[in-house]
Amino acid sequence: MFDFLKRDITYLHGVGPKRAEILKKEIGVSSFGDMLFYFPYKYVDRSRIYTVSEINGEMPYVQLRGRILSFEPAGEGYKKRLTAEFTDGTGVIELVWFKGMKFVLGKYALNTEYVIFGKPNEFKGKISIAHPDVDRVEDVNLSAVGLMPFYNTTEKMKRAFINSAAILKMQQSLIASVTVPLEETLTPDVLSQYSLMSLTDALRNVHFPESPELLKRARLRLKFEELFYLQLNIQSYVVERRHKYKGLIFRKVGDAFNGFYENNLPFPLTGAQKRVIKEIRRDLGSGRQMNRLLQGDVGSGKTLVALMTMLIAIDNGYQACMMAPTEILANQHFDTIKTMLRGMPLRVELLTGSVKGKRREEIFESLANGEVDILVGTHAVIEDPVCFHSLGFVIIDEQHRFGVAQRAKLWTKNDTPPHVLVMTATPIPRTLAMTVYGDLDVSVIDELPPGRKPVKTIHMYNTREDELYAFIRKQVDEGRQAYIVYPLIKESEKSDLKNLEDGWRKISGLFPQYRICKVHGRMKPAEKDAEMERFVSGECQIMVATTVIEVGVNVPNATVMIIENAERFGLSQLHQLRGRVGRGGDQSYCVLVTGFKLSEDTRKRIGIMVETNDGFEIAEADLKLRGPGDLEGTQQSGIAFDLKIASLSRDGLILNAAKEAAQKIISADPEHKSPYYAVLWNRLKEIKNIQINWGAIS
Repeated sequence: MFDFLKRDITYLHGVGPKRAEILKKEIGVSSFGDMLFYFPYKYVDRSRIYTVSEINGEMPYVQLRGRILSFEPAGEGYKKRLTAEFTDGTGVIELVWFKGMKFVLGKYALNTEYVIFGKPNEFKGKISIAHPDVDRVEDVNLSAVGLMPFYNTTEKMKRAFINSAAILKMQQSLIASVTVPLEETLTPDVLSQYSLMSLTDALRNVHFPESPELLKRARLRLKFEELFYLQLNIQSYVVERRHKYKGLIFRKVGDAFNGFYENNLPFPLTGAQKRVIKEIRRDLGSGRQMNRLLQGDVGSGKTLVALMTMLIAIDNGYQACMMAPTEILANQHFDTIKTMLRGMPLRVELLTGSVKGKRREEIFESLANGEVDILVGTHAVIEDPVCFHSLGFVIIDEQHRFGVAQRAKLWTKNDTPPHVLVMTATPIPRTLAMTVYGDLDVSVIDELPPGRKPVKTIHMYNTREDELYAFIRKQVDEGRQAYIVYPLIKESEKSDLKNLEDGWRKISGLFPQYRICKVHGRMKPAEKDAEMERFVSGECQIMVATTVIEVGVNVPNATVMIIENAERFGLSQLHQLRGRVGRGGDQSYCVLVTGFKLSEDTRKRIGIMVETNDGFEIAEADLKLRGPGDLEGTQQSGIAFDLKIASLSRDGLILNAAKEAAQKIISADPEHKSPYYAVLWNRLKEIKNIQINWGAIS
């Protein structure tokens, strides 16, 4: 049966070489197995036949039984179409085709009884159905049609007449040729413990449900399997890493940590910071290499936790390194750490692309002989000439900005791999964190330091510009700074969105007394950094920017964030932008400016932003509204295959069960040698398309 699944799709009845080529290119279906696992995206109930007199343009899909009375070509050029009058004796509607007219005229006859199916539209009191499915009455088993599956297709497929109905026919032919049960992909104990139906029954019912209940059970089985293998993949990495990579043991907490805690701590630690430091200390003394993700909202005090844990490495005779994605962020971390360590006998150095010549050579030398305790830098720290004396602890800030291969280079900087702490200010919902970063232990800082005021978020329609500009003027006159963010750089003919160039000219005209800087993604990095620096130093009062200012820049004096066309931004992006303000002691504001015409989803997004500052709440809401989408870093984190039917945002309970099942299997067969579990390990090998053990690195 395994060979059956591997059979080339060309040989499926109704496909052939031309269609096979399109299926391979457009949707990645090249075998019988691929087609069986190409699932419907929705189902429509076709158990009922309506009469023409019952239908209207508001209805979703309807099924009618009747005869075609006439065909009539109409229009010229691109407006050319074929119309047909259709009746069931209770009224007449129009059927319309804009493509494949010759095919329609050759296939369908007048005064023959057909069952037609499609979406009714109403125009000037007349009902029509465009491109309906048309079947002869004798070809449709009306009592058993029930739920009809719909499949996603591309424009290119539709042009080649491979629409959802065509895929449905291919699936019918494929399911009909499954004459013996397919080889099971889960073990009997997993199937019985989680009450899952067999693979053959699940595939049959997901394409052609015999009842809504059986469809539900089929989808559960297939979602469980997908999430189970995803978890088996990740959990295998975790176990392998723990066995394979021994960690440096930091036995003591000494003068550097204690001296800092007693004399230099800038403010009392929050309960969340203390909890996270304890979690990290436990890892550092465990004898296994730490791989921990530290999540914390903007301004929650991640840098302080990072510094204090680096001091533990120094107390144990090791060097520490902190890697940031941009020069401006690396500079900020360097300045912050230097300020916090003032008066302590520790050497901190900065290494970025801008550090050149003799100065660069000096840093290389001091790193190699152990004189440098902490190195802060960009990806420059992973270049070959950089040699540490004894690197024991690595912190990676905003990890999704670094490829895994880049991060892996840090491992070569010490004989025993250093401990790794990955930091992100992008809150990730729990269901996603345990999947996308399933090979990392997760710590969360979920409270703000004392004295930080939550940012006030206001939704304002774009008709109240005068009010908005008066508000900016008041804040800047009081000595504060403001960001104004636009979604586009230059005006596009297709879009009436506010754009940065126009905005910059307008703001410069409205506020001639202030200095205004401008930042966008098409600028050269050096120009961008220079403009950012003018704002950071306070030389400029207003920054006009696109979303390039999302991550990391710390300007405590900036108290106003204006986001123009806020309806164009996702929730997590709005939250990241809002996080640029509220970093000092003054009350800060985020103003979301939109037009009046807003979709239901956009209203929900804006409402959530106004109601809460909690990044995790926002991330959960974002996930529900939009699904996980293309999560940054996903391809680097142990998800070795796409999800075809499961949803990380909606299937949290199934994910938990799948994780539990995967952990039991690994405990029972840690070395993958038991014949009983061979089916699982073989299937996992088959599914995985990542050859390198990235999970051990990230």
